[in-house]
Amino acid sequence: MDKERIDLHVHSNRSDGTLSPAELVDYALQKGLKAIALTDHDTVDGLDEIMAYAKDKPLEVIPGIEYSTEYHKRDVHIVGLFIDYKAPVFTEYLERFQQSRVNRNYKLCANLQRAGMDITYEALLEAFPDSVITRAHYAAFLLEKGYVNSRNEAFDRYLGDHTPYFVHREKITPQEVIAVTKKAGGIPILAHPTLYKLGREQLEQLVSTLKDVGLMGIETMYSTYNSAEERRIKELAKKYYLLESGGSDFHGENKPGLELGTGYGKLAVGAELLENMKKALTTKILFTDLDGTLLSDAKKDISAVRRDKILEMLGAGHHFVLASGRSLNSILGVLEELNILEALAKLQKKQQTGGVYAAAFNGAQLYDCIAKKPIAQYMVSIPTAQWLFDMAAARGMYIQTYMDKKLVSIADGKELEFYKKLIPMEHEITQRLENVLDHAPFKLLAIDLEDRARLEAFRETVQAAEESSNIICAFSNPMYLEFYDKRAGKGNALVNLCNALHVLEKNAIAAGDEENDCSMIEAAGIGVAMANAVPLLKERADYITEKDNNHDGIVEVIERFIL
Repeated sequence: MDKERIDLHVHSNRSDGTLSPAELVDYALQKGLKAIALTDHDTVDGLDEIMAYAKDKPLEVIPGIEYSTEYHKRDVHIVGLFIDYKAPVFTEYLERFQQSRVNRNYKLCANLQRAGMDITYEALLEAFPDSVITRAHYAAFLLEKGYVNSRNEAFDRYLGDHTPYFVHREKITPQEVIAVTKKAGGIPILAHPTLYKLGREQLEQLVSTLKDVGLMGIETMYSTYNSAEERRIKELAKKYYLLESGGSDFHGENKPGLELGTGYGKLAVGAELLENMKKALTTKILFTDLDGTLLSDAKKDISAVRRDKILEMLGAGHHFVLASGRSLNSILGVLEELNILEALAKLQKKQQTGGVYAAAFNGAQLYDCIAKKPIAQYMVSIPTAQWLFDMAAARGMYIQTYMDKKLVSIADGKELEFYKKLIPMEHEITQRLENVLDHAPFKLLAIDLEDRARLEAFRETVQAAEESSNIICAFSNPMYLEFYDKRAGKGNALVNLCNALHVLEKNAIAAGDEENDCSMIEAAGIGVAMANAVPLLKERADYITEKDNNHDGIVEVIERFIL
């Protein structure tokens, strides 16, 4: 057996396997495996035993769990790997999760009793002590009592999803367990997707849906896959940028012929998959605002010290995100002026690096600056944008929006000239947006150079209207009031990019200085307010820098929390 083989889906007798956690360690060593993950059904009761027993042995044990969830009335399983199984956020959720299984077991016993069987949940617990009761235990019980002639018959007649006795789990969704797994520092993985008997389109919809809420991996290697199935799942993993995982789903004698590490004989999961997961667990991502955070106030530039520290961070494999209310073209212009991408390209010839991304228009447009392609876009509809233009016109206020390389304003005047001095752009004047825009805008910006109170009154009026239900209004500085889609915002941008790049939110660091940065620093594992930040942001931050944006405050952030 190749020493570099692993098995990331294994069960013990603490759920429905037949070997104890300690026996699994000995068997894995006998098989020559480098690592295994204990993933008992809806329980972590065996983890203390297996971790202690394997401590001084040449076998890595990954703490895990296999959750049973419901998706469109189907059982869908999510494997959680590398979980901090003693974290309060996890233990509290698991207690509720396990209670739903208990409730389901009572209902299933009642259904089988009506079919004439002498079975109770208490009898099952007595027959299988120290185990989380699963349908495999029911099958063994029915076989022992003579109600069926085989385990397969038990599932075909009484326990399978298609039978009249089957009981769906209470609404425990894959989305819920994905979220709790990530909060517990783990990697959520879609287990054995071919077993759900979904069509090609249905399966892709499941993967797409779960990816959007934080799914990080998928089992591309499994005991029952044929070559075509394995190829299909690998294609999904590549398309949705998911980590690959694999395992036998070993249960001991409860799955005759299925062996640890090799499944039905052809399974071979390489240790490189484990290394990819570990990299995902340790990769960090820095979200930084531009104006007032990364850039100096006077020249809108960065010092050589800042630039070198950013490149050092990227060289260590961590990601860098410019999160700003500015347009994408403006952000790309900043990167060009700072020579970040050119310097990074030279570095990439020597080593792997982290990526550079833009969260433009307050997170309404997410963009991969190296691959030069969009990741996600969230727009304000043209009718809603026109309503905001009309509201501003009725109050004599200045407002503007954006095309790809041009801004569109309601009027010429001092506000427009002020903005263009800071961010030079072509512009067009209009009061009817449909005559000018070639697509729905990413955001709108109201400006008042002298009276913030007018902007605050405008925000109150907008927020009170029914038409504003799908937009956010937030200040990016005392003179700028921004409007963007509720799916956008810097906080959502952080979550969406972490999901896209399979980075844990706890490994996200966000730095800002203004009100529109609040959602970002609250969503991050560590939220940082610059020394020059507004009081509201400082109240919500985990850390306040000693230095401001003009004196390399962002270097302080990188050194303290990333490198």
